[in-house]
Amino acid sequence: MSVFPGGASASGALHLPTPFFIRSVEADNERTRTITLNASLNAIPGQFVMAWLPRFDEKPFSLVAADPVTLMITAVGPFSKLLHRLQPGDRLWIRGPFGRAFRLPCHGIRAAFVGGGYGVAPLLWLARAWLPDLDALTVIIGARTSDDLLYMDRFDALPKAVKESAARMKIFTCTEDGSAGVAGLATDQLEAHMSAGELDLICACGPHGMLAAIDRLGEKFAVPRQLSWEAYMRCAVGICGSCELNGSVLCLDGPVLEHGNV
Repeated sequence: MSVFPGGASASGALHLPTPFFIRSVEADNERTRTITLNASLNAIPGQFVMAWLPRFDEKPFSLVAADPVTLMITAVGPFSKLLHRLQPGDRLWIRGPFGRAFRLPCHGIRAAFVGGGYGVAPLLWLARAWLPDLDALTVIIGARTSDDLLYMDRFDALPKAVKESAARMKIFTCTEDGSAGVAGLATDQLEAHMSAGELDLICACGPHGMLAAIDRLGEKFAVPRQLSWEAYMRCAVGICGSCELNGSVLCLDGPVLEHGNV
């Protein structure tokens, strides 16, 4: 397939920003929108794209889905706030996909997916893709308050949507202020499952502090983990070095880094 401005794209990466029409915009909460484009990409869960608006800026966003291309946009700065003003029929330029994705090491394992804040974005797609091959899936979603919890309804709908799944899926929510789910941090809930010997793999995305804590827990309980690290990515092709983390250039070596014997 070819790439048509304003239409759907085919397999392979878009090396230059290419315009597509916005198909739909959904309000997830006061600060977060889910934008779906009239486009598809050959991508896998954990990869990201660069979104661009001419004469303004370009930023990285995790893919919520690739067919059609779906992005979660949380208003944290001028560019994302400008994206919130876009409506169906407007154009958004993207290039990608980029980066290393999550990797299923083998079938029949017990996995935990941990999302902090808008870190749930790539995990929804990952759960949809991996559910048929997992023995059990524990989803832990954490946020500061109940208003900050994202994609709960979408995760709840997954077991019915993925009908061929034999996995046992359980969903836990944690809020720092106790306004929904269990009061406390997502890592507290995760540690309880790890200490019970229930997990073979952890996949997580969220703030660096949360990921660092998960990495320490993984070391403590000898559970492999695949962590999707956020970073300021400007070029997405490993040239500028703005996304360096402990010697890794995340746009090429990540954003998903494997820790432990995965």
